[in-house]
Amino acid sequence: MKKINIIIFAALTIMVISCKKNSPEQSNTFGKKTIGSRSLASSPGDVVGKVVVGYQGWFAAIGDGSPINAWWHWSQDESQAPSASNLGFKSWPDVRDYTSTYQTGFANLNNGQPAKLFSSFTDQTVNTQFLWMQQNGIDAAALQRFDPNGSEGPIRDAITAKVKTAAETYGRKFYIMYDVSGWTNMQSEIKTDWTSKMSAYISSSAYAKQNGKPVVCIWGFGFNDTNHPWTADVCLDVINWFKGQGCYVIGGVPTQWRTAPSGQDSRPGFLATYSAFNMISPWMIGRIGNISDADNYYNNVNIPDQAYCNSNNIDYQPCVLPGDLQEHQRVHGDFMWHQFYNMVKLGCQGIYISMFDEFNEGNQIAKTAESSAFVPSGSSFVALDEDGTACSADYYLRLTGDGGKMLKGQIALTATRPTQPEVSSGSVAPIGQTVTFKGSNNLYVSSENGTQPMTCNRTVAQGWESFLVVDAGGGKIALQTQGKYVSSENGTQAITCNRTAVGPWEQFDWVSNADGTVSLRGNNGLFVSSENGTQPMTCNRVTAGPWESFKINQ
Repeated sequence: MKKINIIIFAALTIMVISCKKNSPEQSNTFGKKTIGSRSLASSPGDVVGKVVVGYQGWFAAIGDGSPINAWWHWSQDESQAPSASNLGFKSWPDVRDYTSTYQTGFANLNNGQPAKLFSSFTDQTVNTQFLWMQQNGIDAAALQRFDPNGSEGPIRDAITAKVKTAAETYGRKFYIMYDVSGWTNMQSEIKTDWTSKMSAYISSSAYAKQNGKPVVCIWGFGFNDTNHPWTADVCLDVINWFKGQGCYVIGGVPTQWRTAPSGQDSRPGFLATYSAFNMISPWMIGRIGNISDADNYYNNVNIPDQAYCNSNNIDYQPCVLPGDLQEHQRVHGDFMWHQFYNMVKLGCQGIYISMFDEFNEGNQIAKTAESSAFVPSGSSFVALDEDGTACSADYYLRLTGDGGKMLKGQIALTATRPTQPEVSSGSVAPIGQTVTFKGSNNLYVSSENGTQPMTCNRTVAQGWESFLVVDAGGGKIALQTQGKYVSSENGTQAITCNRTAVGPWEQFDWVSNADGTVSLRGNNGLFVSSENGTQPMTCNRVTAGPWESFKINQ
């Protein structure tokens, strides 16, 4: 028996060493890799070699026009606005980029602004969040889809359509991730839902493909609790059915999926079922909360997981977590970056971020209150600077972007995060100064005295072409001339200069470009364009090119 154990140990050691030899620490590329004479499962695609974020898209508010008309996932009693005594979430979002927000029962923020929340049903919300993914190089979103046959079905269907549109607009990928938790008639209904509704989305240019096949994820098979009661044979039937539909199937599986029955979170007898997945993504929420935990799982779970997947032609997509903000786990990004380092060093095939917008559990990377000024007065919410290090609201989006670069070999494998918690001061606006803007056509921007849409067509800068830069709060600026403010008109109409007060449409980000020009980004997340002076100016550009770049005071 001892001789057999020695042989097994030696074989496992060889597999682990081989895995390390193929890790990005040596090659740091995602070509078709091999271990000995055996090829790994897949070449790069829309999930292999990519960072995917879990996207809930499950927030709503009374009055947002949604089919559910409730404070969905914000409140315990969804018929009432969220408040200190009716709370369904843990972290307070930064809502400055959203044009439509909804009043809660909380006191005003500490900066005096009303305490409002976003709705995932609002088109601009979904578009803004996918714009953030584009801006930070996040490749794809796994849209969570729970049992669609109950009262929540219509709003989930509607948000799926919105995600498709946003992904197409901002050049991101998405795929359906079925969470089967609590789904009573799952085995038959998941197949019907795919054939009757979700399969229609695979024709979209934004729908994720891997190995030429549309991607589907099923989360929840094999969990050892009453909410996931199906046998291994039932789960295997569903996996094989999706594969028979031509899909590449990812499994969101228990953390100890290989080691049942010794593993406490997996049912015994499921290993063959798990092995039928094309990619395996073990769940990690609640398993780790500090760097020591992460290293323990790396050595005792991730390394043997990767070795098993390599030897069984399965792609491996481990989870990376930002940490529960309210539980003080994040240490200004060091916790998350250490996981990125471990997983890239491991040689994993992809990374799954848990989660993009999970404000309920405090594990979100989406823009979050950066300081106490942006949380409700008297509330218990902590902000991103809770450990004494100032972090901008978008910090974990930027950190995720850099983790993706390291996965792809675009930056070197490094244990030290390259991402700074705060944005550099290079984009500081000249608050209180009067400036002129000259477009790429070498003509000045004119306010047209507020009587017509603004243009970029003046050869001389006079009163209508001079703008006072005003502090609009929250890092935003407003532009004023002749007593009126410039308005982006939310990007749906030509820009005007006819507002007497500063609201969301009159707030802009002042963005300094490397060539010394500046760009202005509206509250819809899009850039102001000069339209080269041939048309009225707009605020509808995804990226800042020459028409969206302006010389100051020239």
